[in-house]
Amino acid sequence: MIKKILIANRGEIAVRIVRACSEMGIKSVAIYTDADRYALHVKKADEAYNIGSDPVIGYLNAHNIVNLAVAAKCDALHPGYGFLSENPVLAEICAKRGIKFIGPSPQVIRQMGDKIQARKAMIDAGVPVVPGSEHNLESIAEAKELAAKIRYPVMLKATNGGGGRGIRRCNSEDELIKNYDRVVSEATKAFGKPEVFMEKCVVNPRHIEVQVMGDSLGNVIHLFERDCSIQRRNQKLIEIAPSPQLSRAQRDYIGKIAVQAAKTVGYENAGTVEFLLDQDNQFYFMEMNTRLQVEHTVTETITGIDIVQEQIRIASGLPLQYKQEDVNYRGFAMEFRINAEDPKNDFLPSFGRVTRYYAPGGPGVRTDAAMYTGYVIPPYYDSMCAKLTVWSLTWEGVVERGKRALNDMVVYGVKTTKPYYIEILKHPGFVGRKFDTSFVETHPELTNYSVSRPKESLAAAISAAIAAHVGL
Repeated sequence: MIKKILIANRGEIAVRIVRACSEMGIKSVAIYTDADRYALHVKKADEAYNIGSDPVIGYLNAHNIVNLAVAAKCDALHPGYGFLSENPVLAEICAKRGIKFIGPSPQVIRQMGDKIQARKAMIDAGVPVVPGSEHNLESIAEAKELAAKIRYPVMLKATNGGGGRGIRRCNSEDELIKNYDRVVSEATKAFGKPEVFMEKCVVNPRHIEVQVMGDSLGNVIHLFERDCSIQRRNQKLIEIAPSPQLSRAQRDYIGKIAVQAAKTVGYENAGTVEFLLDQDNQFYFMEMNTRLQVEHTVTETITGIDIVQEQIRIASGLPLQYKQEDVNYRGFAMEFRINAEDPKNDFLPSFGRVTRYYAPGGPGVRTDAAMYTGYVIPPYYDSMCAKLTVWSLTWEGVVERGKRALNDMVVYGVKTTKPYYIEILKHPGFVGRKFDTSFVETHPELTNYSVSRPKESLAAAISAAIAAHVGL
């Protein structure tokens, strides 16, 4: 069994992994840059090591991170999500240095990270894919020819992309010409490779993903699906498990083909197979994420399975603890990404000191946070500072509990997306389970909320501002 894990990440996901290690009697090692010296994951881990003054480069240096894992006598490394989590080079270096990588093999990461290879693998597995290019586009002329064949609108996508970046919708040939070089440039800057491919744009789909788990013995199961349709500019905001929009037959079908996809590529550890569900109720494979997802909390909440602990067990060579027939779900869970952004100002990032923070509690409430009162949210990273997950037996119950828990959460000093989510939960379309990926775009009025503060909170904010002004 693994005895000591280096966590090659930061923020709430690093805290989440530290907690899993603690419950399993495993030592945890955190890494941090100067910007993260006072971060919560540094305070929580058994050991912590500085990886440099640059706020970002240290988290992206695979060789240095693995060297540190060896020096700290770790026998495993957990990449979390983001940063190097889907970088096959990190997994390869771990293998060479005798460190267990808590994730799939480098070959699978590389195959599924390349969207063209992933499409081919899914076609071989009999999984439906969106019509599109069979190889990387070589020129704008080829792009125009293919777009005319599959018909507009189309999506230009970075072949090695992820996280909603390197994607442009083109509704006409003029937009295709305008966006082609932009996507190539975005792909090169964000992912280091200029490869781009094209898919038919599925208009206003629902974004449905399936959590899968596979062990080294060839066993693969799914932990049901999540609905990630509430998103802005391809960035998820609210995630729900199970999807309130699927029938039992649809749920069984998508779970089956997700397992089929994972078995076809020899998948090991935790992964997510993502689909688009069109207006005609046709599922299409979109991509496979070869890592732990931000929204794994909702799956854990409805199934009772600790996904991070299962990841560690699998990396230790142990078989899955569960067969498919052992996995059931109960009720509904909903996760809100609490981002340090101002929804009233086009979601402009709002970094700075958290002058007051109280986490919500009560039945069916879970908070995964990287912040605390007095913590300074740095401007160098993703704006997500906490995740709020709520659960209830019914859809109506989880919506009401979500509103209550969001109202209970107190965050002063920075603006967050919290009040915006409350407005979404009040919307008849959301409450009526009728939403797709266009929901945020088609309801700009949801940012017209007002925030009322208790008198004592307003007084505290004024006092803090005066103290800051006079240098107290």
